[in-house]
Amino acid sequence: MFQGETAITIDDKGRLTIPTAYREQVAGECANRLVITYNPFESGCLWLFPYAAWELVRDQVNALSKVVKAHRDMQMKLVGAAAVVEPDSAARILLPASQRATTGIEKKAVLLGMGDKFELWSEQEHLQKIRQTIGEGEITQAMAELRL
Repeated sequence: MFQGETAITIDDKGRLTIPTAYREQVAGECANRLVITYNPFESGCLWLFPYAAWELVRDQVNALSKVVKAHRDMQMKLVGAAAVVEPDSAARILLPASQRATTGIEKKAVLLGMGDKFELWSEQEHLQKIRQTIGEGEITQAMAELRL
């Protein structure tokens, strides 16, 4: 569904403009509703889900046992922090100030289309992450079977 890397500017009010290439998809396939939440695995990144895809993720995460600390942490970061947003007439969405502050997303950011969702990275975190290479010892069996 979503793919590609786009440099994004966050305005002074904390809004980002959805890139033109994604506007029709967000309007049609997402019914103009996205959910913004923390990426529980990467500190400088937010996840943006189409609302229908979010409901499935939310239900799976909420079904995890609440007596396991890692489950509660994931529930807090994903479900507890989730915010539903709808683009305005200028295709802008407001990013929650607390999420921007926590992830370090300021004026310059990078939006990645990751298939079923977007990832929004602070520019610095994205640069750091993208410059890292995957070492030989990190290659999983599934990765080794890819025909790249």
